[in-house]
Amino acid sequence: MANTEFPKATYRYDPYRTFKFRLKWDGKYVAGVSKVSALTRSTQVITHRAGGDPTTPRRMPGQSEFSAITLERGVTHDLAFEQWANKVWDYHNSTIDDQQGGSGNQDVSLKDFRKDVILEVYNEAGQKVIAYNIYRCWPSEFIALPELDANANSVAIAVLKLENEGWERDTAVTEPEEPSFLLPAS
Repeated sequence: MANTEFPKATYRYDPYRTFKFRLKWDGKYVAGVSKVSALTRSTQVITHRAGGDPTTPRRMPGQSEFSAITLERGVTHDLAFEQWANKVWDYHNSTIDDQQGGSGNQDVSLKDFRKDVILEVYNEAGQKVIAYNIYRCWPSEFIALPELDANANSVAIAVLKLENEGWERDTAVTEPEEPSFLLPAS
């Protein structure tokens, strides 16, 4: 009996894995991202009951919210996380007074502190299988360096927490034809 979950790869029973993915913003892939938190949407429940209704209240959907997304990667010389976080608040800019009267501080880069982000998921063969467009993201938290410990045996991880205003699956990305390797005849 053929599997009907995967239209092209009818022999496939396993879901996609979580370890092959890439993240892109400003048209470029961001190097070294090792972990991305879940894409989560929750919708509030509004409960109401009219006076003549039975004792069980009615429920209907309210506002939907999209949880922040946390990105992690090893600390390197790549400045992508830090440069974006500095667009939301920059220490250097906040201490410069470039106008008389003290109104010249520019803490936030209002024009471009929000970015759309693309999250791509790949199968074991390196083929893109799923992509999500994440809209109007901005960094609400940035950890440049983790706690340092001379007795530890671990990698220094930088963290960027992105607030967002929603995401949707890119329907242009479809299930690929998976490759098959022929074994040499013996």
